[in-house]
Amino acid sequence: MSKTAPSFWRGKTYWLVGASEGLGRSLAFELSRSGATLYLSARSKERLEELAEALPGAATAAPMDVRDRESVEAAFDAIPELDGVIYCAGVYEPMAAQDWDKEAVETMFDVNLIGAARVLGAVLPNMVARGHGHIVLIGSLAGLSGLPNAIGYGASKAGLIHLAESLRADLLPTSFNVQVVNPGFIETRLTAKNDFRMPGLTTADDAARRTRKCIETGRFRTYFPYWFAALFRLARFIPDWLYFGALGATKTKTPRS
Repeated sequence: MSKTAPSFWRGKTYWLVGASEGLGRSLAFELSRSGATLYLSARSKERLEELAEALPGAATAAPMDVRDRESVEAAFDAIPELDGVIYCAGVYEPMAAQDWDKEAVETMFDVNLIGAARVLGAVLPNMVARGHGHIVLIGSLAGLSGLPNAIGYGASKAGLIHLAESLRADLLPTSFNVQVVNPGFIETRLTAKNDFRMPGLTTADDAARRTRKCIETGRFRTYFPYWFAALFRLARFIPDWLYFGALGATKTKTPRS
């Protein structure tokens, strides 16, 4: 059932991971204005402390590196009982298979997917022992189908979506709420790396507002912008030759002797 923002967030404590930049930073303002108490995590202590000071509600900086399990566990140990965690940390480098960069690809997987597993590894046992909790993973429309120049990013987001689905399946009989929010292109320092037209590009503030509303619906899976998401969802039901043909991909034929 959909709830109004004040009744949904007021009096609750959330751990927002990936809060220092882009969507995470804008989402911190959205949730703080709605009444949530926040613990803010990212690598930059200075950026987090600056953000915590700027927010209208109670907020505490909890710096950590999601690539380091000890760092994640130390940050979690300093946080009192949580109502929920929102994983918004992400790294993106546009890259084709022909330009495979080992370090960049591994970093995308480590932050976008394995980092989420580290955070959940810290949070979930405590929530399971209490019998309730709220987990929100920020995926991407890029995780719904294979795309050109998305080596690393698309696959890591696809893994994050699958992780959310497995959590939902296991925790459905309990009082847990698991959600995955899949936005399209958001105007941030990450998408500034793109040299192509980005349909449905939205500002970080608008994406944060939409994300908050998606969370408030309580639905497991949401997408935006909806018209752009419909194209990705439709792509899962069309033949491979048509899908990859539409992307402009061509199969290299083996020359005959």
